[in-house]
Amino acid sequence: MFYVDFTSLLRKLDGCLKCLDVAVRDAGGNLKFNIGWSYFLSILKELNSISKLYEDGEELPSGAFRAFPLAIRYLICHSKRGDDHLWLLKYDTAIDFESRIHLMVLMFPEVKDDNRKLQKMLVDRSLLLTESFEHIGLVEARSLHNGLFVEFKNEAATGHGVLREWLFLVCQALFSSEYSLFVECPEDRRRFFPNPAQVKPQQLMLYAFGGRVIALALMDKVKVRIAFDRVFFLQLAEEKISMEDIRCADPMMYKSCKDILEMDADLVDAGDLGLTFVREIKEFGSRKTVELCPGGIGIVVNSKNREQYVHLLIQHIFVKSISAKVAYFARGFGDILCKRRLAKNFFRSIGLRGLDCVLDGSDKPICFKDWKAHVKYEDCNENDEQICWFWKVVEDMSMEQQRELLFFWTSVKYLPVVGFSGLSHPLTICKTSCSDDHLPSSHTCFYRLSLPHYPSLAITQQRLSLICQTHVGCSFGFG
Repeated sequence: MFYVDFTSLLRKLDGCLKCLDVAVRDAGGNLKFNIGWSYFLSILKELNSISKLYEDGEELPSGAFRAFPLAIRYLICHSKRGDDHLWLLKYDTAIDFESRIHLMVLMFPEVKDDNRKLQKMLVDRSLLLTESFEHIGLVEARSLHNGLFVEFKNEAATGHGVLREWLFLVCQALFSSEYSLFVECPEDRRRFFPNPAQVKPQQLMLYAFGGRVIALALMDKVKVRIAFDRVFFLQLAEEKISMEDIRCADPMMYKSCKDILEMDADLVDAGDLGLTFVREIKEFGSRKTVELCPGGIGIVVNSKNREQYVHLLIQHIFVKSISAKVAYFARGFGDILCKRRLAKNFFRSIGLRGLDCVLDGSDKPICFKDWKAHVKYEDCNENDEQICWFWKVVEDMSMEQQRELLFFWTSVKYLPVVGFSGLSHPLTICKTSCSDDHLPSSHTCFYRLSLPHYPSLAITQQRLSLICQTHVGCSFGFG
């Protein structure tokens, strides 16, 4: 009888979701939100709990997600912080990417616009990592939840543009070879995992600092051009590591392990491998032998135990040797979330590809037509001679010059996967009364580019070329 009521409720809810799905489609995605619709997710949540009482019962609520994707996406994108959304994450295969990203965003505190509540930082570029660590790694986590206000010493620029630049620069420094905190993957140098080499206990705090910075970048939706390797990501999600997972991190080790497992059994048992259950490691400049299991130095690898040997070897190199670093990173990451316990759920739900999208951005070439289509104009219009010259110069630029111009304009070099439509603000070009011997200026907080009235195409090209030189243009932005 109870099951009949359960399925009856589902049918009624399906009818409501169908109506909402049609309304969203008819409105072209611009449907005004009705607060009453928020109860649909609450009812689905309760039905999800009830479904666990029946065999295969959980398939019934998931049908609603697949049958009415527009309605579900609409409800999720209008859901608020403070609600319990974790139950939705188990339906991640039935929820589109944009909706999952929205659920991830809700795990972070809401960034405030009130400058009085922001954590204020004044950073010397020459001491970037040291001073940033003092401002971020050594403070109470809750003081970072309202957001950051960043200034560079002896520079006038302030605002979100400076924050985006600071986050980008700190992440690039943290993951660089100069500090040896992380190792880049040989065949994909965008990807990193913690350096397995031994570190001093006090250095572990740098990994917690790294976790906080990456979380702040996600909270502020900043592309920092960093991607995690699979062995790192899986441990943050508290998932197990297999041989296939190390392929990118260490191709040579992967091949070696694969050869051991595929080698003729008779050759293995004849002692051709010459291996025992040990490995050599470098610790603070000296080498030592460690056993992979108790008594490992006396256990010869043979055809019967080679799978165990490969498993223990992988666990020792890619799990045990970095587990403390992963734990500190995860703790720092959790410090920025609304609730620290959400860290595991965050990584499990977003997936490695999703994390790549929100942290690394798109490697695709900038689409000139998409760029031009997403620009608004103030005190000028797209048919003005000066604006036509501007776009002519931009179209003829190299890809790197275009990225430098975009960075000067917005403090963003790499776009969201969806392109210019995914930026947090629309791009704007406005006319300025400055004389034509001035360079363009930018307000990166609001993605505004101020363009003097240049008298010719040649002068326009010369001025834009100057600000597109790497590290030159940033001096003219105002944040």
